[in-house]
Amino acid sequence: MSNTEQRKIKIYFIPILIIALLTALDQLTKTIIVGKLAVQESIDVIKGVFTITYVQNRGIAWGMLEGKIILFLFMTFLIVGLCFYVYQNILNYPKFRLFRICLIVLISGAIGNMIDRVKLGYVIDFFSFDLIDFPVFNVADIYIVCSMFVIFFLILFKFKDDYLTKLFKKIPDDSEDK
Repeated sequence: MSNTEQRKIKIYFIPILIIALLTALDQLTKTIIVGKLAVQESIDVIKGVFTITYVQNRGIAWGMLEGKIILFLFMTFLIVGLCFYVYQNILNYPKFRLFRICLIVLISGAIGNMIDRVKLGYVIDFFSFDLIDFPVFNVADIYIVCSMFVIFFLILFKFKDDYLTKLFKKIPDDSEDK
């Protein structure tokens, strides 16, 4: 196998495989919840603090924008497309490795929730913190929130302004970034 073929596998096949595996994990957890609980049924994990509660979320956090499936699908396609575009632009920059990983995780979460919306018309949520007024969430939501947190941290504290232009503009390979 040539170096070019190995590189293509590394930068395209492996991320797609990871997206598929993370999305499958999200869907598996949702399938388990639906098989074990009725809607609004709960199982105490830590009484008064954390429960598994099956909820059908027809909106986003706290049920906002309920029933706007077309808007959510449009936003998901837009976000996933932007993530793939940025991913492609930063392939040749080792300093963006963590950023690329975050994009892969973010895409996985977006696709996981999109599958629910297309298939069911709602998103299956089940993690519930009872100690605080926090929305019920799922594995895909964890992917999205954690990856966005790291992305914001990287943009605010790690990357210089000149690096940020590489996110949205394909620039020829820089030897200083290798």
